[in-house]
Formats: sequence, structure tokens, C-alpha cells
Amino acid sequence: MKMKKLSTLCLAASTLIATSTVMAWESADGQHSTSASVALSSDYMWRGYSQTDSEPAISGSLDYGHASGFYAGTWASNVDFSDSNNNQAHIEIDAYAGFSNELGGTGIGYDLGVLRYMYPGTDSLDWNEYYASLSYSIFTAGIAYTDEIYGGDKDATYYSLGFGYDLPMNVALSANYGYYDDESADNNPTDYSIGLSTEMVGFGLDLTYTDTDS
Repeated sequence: MKMKKLSTLCLAASTLIATSTVMAWESADGQHSTSASVALSSDYMWRGYSQTDSEPAISGSLDYGHASGFYAGTWASNVDFSDSNNNQAHIEIDAYAGFSNELGGTGIGYDLGVLRYMYPGTDSLDWNEYYASLSYSIFTAGIAYTDEIYGGDKDATYYSLGFGYDLPMNVALSANYGYYDDESADNNPTDYSIGLSTEMVGFGLDLTYTDTDS
């Protein structure tokens, strides 16, 4: 899950992460841009749960953006869990597209899009999710919905609140709180995270604590 446009909805949090942008391009007229990145982390956390059985993860992304606000991209990481037929998932591939812009001159930003989760080698885990968020100043509120959670026929809605604040010495503070209304689960878990990030010699460094009440 991408950490910028999708950060409050599809949070890929890690206890320690180092990210490097390996490719970035922008057209001469500024209308088109592409970027690619690679990240190493001590864990791949998604909405309060480890997707790698508390083991390290390596992930990468490729993105396209247009000056209008349209964007599309893909993101992939190693994972470690099984589907209902005990087929082991080792790779997650996400594909997404959306539109992100500002409402006039209000300073209120919005982001609308769709995300496809794919797990090659499993029979039934692939699913779609639709998301929307609003942001103002340092705050963001979002919602994500699916009617086929984990490839099944159950509905699930994820609500999230987040903020990001720039501290001195090029350090950023961020936090997120989420609530998952999931028909396929025995309860409706909440998750939260708080982290610090900075950039150093071309790398992005992020230290995040994340947990869930489930």
C-alpha cells in the first residue's frame, strides 16, 4: 500500500523502514510524472496486523501522476499467510487508480480511488476496495469499503483519522487511528500508530509504533 496518497486508508506501517526513490521523471511541461521506490522494513503492518508473520519485508512501487490529479500505480511486498484452502500467500501485489486534488481555493484536499489486492498462488484472496478521503491542514479523514473482503461475500468498511506535523530538524510526526467494521470478523477491531520520519542521504527513514485491540 502506498504511503502517500493512500496513507490513511491502506496504511503500510513498519517498526523501521528505509525507502529509496530509485527513479523519478517529470515531463517538460509538468503535466506527467513517474516515480519508483524500494523499501526495506522490519515488519509489514496493515491496519494493526502483521502481514509477514512479524518478519522483515521488502516492497516496491511504480507510480504515474498527471497534473489534473489523476494517478495510477502498483505496489508489491512479500507476505506470509494462508487462504481458506491453506494455500500459502508469499506475494501481495496491489494495483490502484484515483483522482486527488483540492476543492477550489478552500485548502480542503480530496482523494477518490479504487484498489485491487492480489495474492498470486492463492485461490480466493483477491479483492477490490473503494476509498475516499478529505484532508485539511495537518488532518485527514478517510473511508474505505468493500463488499468482498478477502475474496468472500462479506462487507467491510474501514474508517480512519490521521494527522501529520512537521517538527524541527526535518523530522515529521504522524499518527493514525482506524476502526474496521468487518462482517467477516468476530469483532470490529481498532488500530492505531504513531511515528517519526525523516530523509537522510537520499533515503527516507521511518520509525513507527502500531498496534490493535484485537
